[in-house]
Amino acid sequence: MYGDPALEEGFVSLPYANPDAPKGGSMATAEVGSFTSLNPFVDTGRSPWQLPYLMGESLMGRSLDEPFSLYGLLAESIETGPNREWVEFTLNPAAAFSDGSPVTVEDVIWSFETLGTMGHGRYRGFWAKVEKIEQTGDRSVRLTFNTEDRELALLAGLRPILQKSQFEGVDFVEEAPDMIPVTSSPYVITDYELGRFIEFTRNPDYWGADVPFRKGTNNFDTLRIDFFGDEAPAFEAFKTGEVNFTREFNEARWISQYDFPRAQDGSVKKDELQHQRPSGMTGFVMNTRSAPFDDWHVRDAMIDIFNFEFINETMTGGTQPRITSYYSNSPLGMSNGPAEGRVLEFLEPYAGDLLPGAIEGYELPVSDGSERNRAGTGAALAALEEAGYTIQDGVMKNEAGEPLEFEILLQTGASEFQSIADMFIQSLDRLGIKATVDAVDSAQYKERTDNFDFDMTYYRRGLSLSPGNEQFGYYGSEYADTVGSRNLMGVKSEAVDAMINQMLTSESQSDFVAAVKAMDRALTAGRYVIPTYQWNISRIAYDANLHYPEDIPIFGDWPGWQPDVWWYED
Repeated sequence: MYGDPALEEGFVSLPYANPDAPKGGSMATAEVGSFTSLNPFVDTGRSPWQLPYLMGESLMGRSLDEPFSLYGLLAESIETGPNREWVEFTLNPAAAFSDGSPVTVEDVIWSFETLGTMGHGRYRGFWAKVEKIEQTGDRSVRLTFNTEDRELALLAGLRPILQKSQFEGVDFVEEAPDMIPVTSSPYVITDYELGRFIEFTRNPDYWGADVPFRKGTNNFDTLRIDFFGDEAPAFEAFKTGEVNFTREFNEARWISQYDFPRAQDGSVKKDELQHQRPSGMTGFVMNTRSAPFDDWHVRDAMIDIFNFEFINETMTGGTQPRITSYYSNSPLGMSNGPAEGRVLEFLEPYAGDLLPGAIEGYELPVSDGSERNRAGTGAALAALEEAGYTIQDGVMKNEAGEPLEFEILLQTGASEFQSIADMFIQSLDRLGIKATVDAVDSAQYKERTDNFDFDMTYYRRGLSLSPGNEQFGYYGSEYADTVGSRNLMGVKSEAVDAMINQMLTSESQSDFVAAVKAMDRALTAGRYVIPTYQWNISRIAYDANLHYPEDIPIFGDWPGWQPDVWWYED
């Protein structure tokens, strides 16, 4: 994106991969939830989140040590116009699908067109910015863009390439849920039961084994993902060895429940890994499309009532720091105090669109840690009064006498957030506010969140050090009312839209960083989410015969690292 990539021509492997890693063995992981489809490239059905990473081989691949650098994968060379107005890829002559047929320019063009018009929503936004795609040689294809956006050349390199012939005479969107897309990836799905498990087998004839980007990666013979209805049986499966890798997100369990026999005799190892990624945003998101959360004063009151310090002590022993903004824990996060310099320059034209605190400075409330949270309660009452709510006969009501009530939508099995919600509801009850939890299965949860049928729900948005066009999908006004959009809160902000555009057109890294910091301010002061705690480390536990290289990329435990660079060795 800016400057030159860190690795020079002729590099042996990615710096965090072991090019001499042995092949063999297996890795098995547990997921809470279910799935109804094996095709991650369409909106229909629910496919496991891992599938795009395990199946979606692309023209280029991302280095987890460089936020904005890609290296050749299906493409052996890449050219761009002087202003990134076009990008041209030349295919590696060895590139082949898992059935042995070659990857052709025709497959590339068909994949871009089909995903861009009928594929998952994550692909369609990019396609709208493509003026034309054309073959320019036996193995080369060029995309010309219709808008100024320096990231598009990189995004083009990350689109998955599918086999055109597989879908001839088949409805790409409505094909059978068990139809497995043919790709050129190192692994193929060899066994599955919808909703229960998926097993992948390493393709011994994988075409790209000697491509530098792939050296030392994809070392397991088999990968397996097992699905469970709740966290408890998923953890039991790890304790008994049914699965051999897990990520732990519950601090209390990490401290107190990893004393089972396999952990005591050394069969299981525990590691805490640092990373330099943004905290992202985890918490309870409020739907601004309707009352009561269309009023920012009410959202502000919810943040005041939420007694983070007490909840954190109860859930983690007070060990987890709170998320302070969408990009906290990174160089992209907003600074405390008033906006200055380029950040201020970017925000000032939109001062009328911004909520209090975006320019002047905004910080989350801090309680004294007691259960009563008197300061937060007082601040919440003041904010609710601004919104026209007062306590009448012990019930919080507006001027029309309507009580303040809402529902918190959760997915069945989300025991940690159920516990947090219960404590939050107790705090709300003291102010005469009635909140209830509706826990539904994964299918209902997806349907309701896709259609924005909720007042408040669990929210997790992982963010990277290379934010770009995906931010429109997360927070762009254009997607606020699009069914299935990831803009769950319904952000419609000229300032946020403008900051994303600024990110995509900045010609210097300093302006890019300033634009992200400005967007972070606008989102955080927008009071869309009640933040909980952040995970600045990854807690992983795994069988002792699984290994990973000593050099951890700056992205840490992130797609592209596990299972990619791990290996099995007794």
